[in-house]
Amino acid sequence: MVNALAGCLTDFGIKKGESVAVLLPNIIPCLASYYAILKIGGIAVMNNPLYSDRELEHQFNNSESKILIALGLFGNRMIDLRPKTKIKQIIYASIGDYLPFPKNLLFPLVAKKKKLSAEVKSAADVYKWKDTLKDRPTVLPKVNFSFNDIAMYQYTGGTAGVSKGVILTHGNLSKQVQQIASWFPAFEKGKEVMLGALPYFHVFGLSGAMNFSVFMGWSQILVPKPQPEPLLEAIRKFKPTFVPSFLPCILEY
Repeated sequence: MVNALAGCLTDFGIKKGESVAVLLPNIIPCLASYYAILKIGGIAVMNNPLYSDRELEHQFNNSESKILIALGLFGNRMIDLRPKTKIKQIIYASIGDYLPFPKNLLFPLVAKKKKLSAEVKSAADVYKWKDTLKDRPTVLPKVNFSFNDIAMYQYTGGTAGVSKGVILTHGNLSKQVQQIASWFPAFEKGKEVMLGALPYFHVFGLSGAMNFSVFMGWSQILVPKPQPEPLLEAIRKFKPTFVPSFLPCILEY
């Protein structure tokens, strides 16, 4: 999936050092998008799905993002916002894209009632997630980059003014997960199951949960919208052995 999307981004014209914005909760396309962008030497720009159009416009323009990968729920908003940015193509995914049968058939009916999805209007250069993965080259052109090259722009919360893009290199990201691994020497690669409830657009969730879990070869329980009841149900069903979280959340459980 990562290779197919990397081939799509390459076909769409993304080159080393160019930015791709991601506006997704913790779902499979979020992870695949992030690693596909890094794989071709692009710069990943993770955005908060709860941000207003004004905040997103600033981050899209400040990062000079050329492609946006977003949740279909925000598709119409992003199509309307696109003319104010440098974004050329929009790819939209759904929370229900990888649900098992028969939930995948029932999701479109239930999702609209619960406001988890929306019908995306027809527009030029707007693509469904799964359509972009079809018939794409998975043998990618070789891109030379090092630990010193920029991997992503991590935006601050904007509590003290306009949100600012912090530059993180491939070396930064690698050292972060190695440092976390040194905190937990008893953990073995491939042995744990991690609860992915922290948002991956946030640096804590990105390094402490997503990247660390991939580095360790663990399974991840992806939680797009962490709320007490479904979160506890996920814990009961999948029995995670590692739960990175904020202290207030743990106390609430």
